[in-house]
Amino acid sequence: MRTLLDLMSLKGKVALITGGAGHLGFAIGETFAEQGCNIAIMDKNAAECERMAVDISERYGVRALAYPCDLESNEDLSSLPDQVFESLGSLDILVHAGALVNAVEDAHWSVKQKDQSYDIWAKALQINLTSAFTLTQASVPLMKKGGYGSVIYIGSHYGLVGPDWSFYENTDMGNAAGYAASKAGLIQLAKWYATSLAPDIRVNTISPGGIFRGHQEPFLSKYISRTPMARMGTEEDFKGAAIFLASELSAYVTGQNIVIDGGLTAM
Repeated sequence: MRTLLDLMSLKGKVALITGGAGHLGFAIGETFAEQGCNIAIMDKNAAECERMAVDISERYGVRALAYPCDLESNEDLSSLPDQVFESLGSLDILVHAGALVNAVEDAHWSVKQKDQSYDIWAKALQINLTSAFTLTQASVPLMKKGGYGSVIYIGSHYGLVGPDWSFYENTDMGNAAGYAASKAGLIQLAKWYATSLAPDIRVNTISPGGIFRGHQEPFLSKYISRTPMARMGTEEDFKGAAIFLASELSAYVTGQNIVIDGGLTAM
């Protein structure tokens, strides 16, 4: 029987992480690199992609390459897995962490129901959901070629429950219908792929609750008061689930959604 260290090792494997220059995506990239995984960082911000690829390479001694790409471009996304395969020699893990989370440039994101717009709805579904389908379709043949495949979507607790609008009172924050629907779609897409791609490739979802990003009052106090663990999440809270799902620790796990929300959805 193999040891836990053997099972969690990702030595020599290659992971493509969308949103890899973002807070959570980068934390997952670091986690995989700690276990010897080579990292393909995909993000819209080319400069941050490159900076973080260099950082991971220098600190963990793995190969890390930057792939600037826009999740709104299905044509670019379709060719991205092939580029990663050609440069890094394989593609074993796909993490879809990139998302339209808070479209601060669009006045229709942080608004009440009656003011939600079709444009922001469509944009959220493309970036958060359709891009995951496009990338998975393009990645599957390469994973099968290498004989190893783990796909991880980053969902949200808002893919499971509706928003408590009292959290947002007296703030400039909001909750977009397209965000919730796209995250719920990711959870179901993972289940569909799980049964469609087994036993060759495993597909699972991690659904975070709120992650602290300098949230201001009164949102912070209201959110914490409803959360059994009495705090918002941090990037470190997701390292365990990410390495579990990416590695052979979860060799018999597919089609599951791991909710990491401090117990918020348990109430």
